[in-house]
Amino acid sequence: MIDFFFKQYADYDTMDVILEIVAVIFGFLSVWYSKQNKIWVFPTGMVSTLIFVYLLVKWELLGDMMINVYYFVMSIYGWYVWTRKVDDADMNPISRTTLKEKKLSVLIFIATLVFVYIIYQVFGKWTSWVAYVDTLTTAIFFVGMWLMARRKIENWIFWIVGDIISIPLYFHKGFTFTSFQYLGFTFIAIFGYLAWKKIINKTPQTV
Repeated sequence: MIDFFFKQYADYDTMDVILEIVAVIFGFLSVWYSKQNKIWVFPTGMVSTLIFVYLLVKWELLGDMMINVYYFVMSIYGWYVWTRKVDDADMNPISRTTLKEKKLSVLIFIATLVFVYIIYQVFGKWTSWVAYVDTLTTAIFFVGMWLMARRKIENWIFWIVGDIISIPLYFHKGFTFTSFQYLGFTFIAIFGYLAWKKIINKTPQTV
């Protein structure tokens, strides 16, 4: 059983394995803090994404690397949005997406698909079905991160879908710890959605 899950690490540098584990731990912390609606979601997430950017560049996984670069940039944006207050009240409380935000989400999704496709074409990475799934998950996570930064409850739906796809995908790529991370993310995202829904139900919503 152990050999089945971890034999791919036999050829990896020990430091890379340690870094992946550290990135996974900070990734868990980030998603947990997001579920709790705590600002620590962003600094912990930034640590995780920086480590993953380094590892993914080294492993030549462009789609995954772009996701993490985007996460880092959006974490800076989200950190700013979440800390904006007027008279000690949050300017951006948890809420549902507006029609305008739904349209922007569709545009972000389509634009990401096109962008990743072009990148993969330029670097000649269309070598297997994995590239197509990478493109899809990148688009899903781009929208999810944007909605999370804006404290929209629908972000959890995108995370859940993307996480479920990523579990077998990362295992196939040979990153068992990261695969386990996405398995954990799936459960946290489900509870995160339920927790945010309770907050919304207790808070008067404006149109």
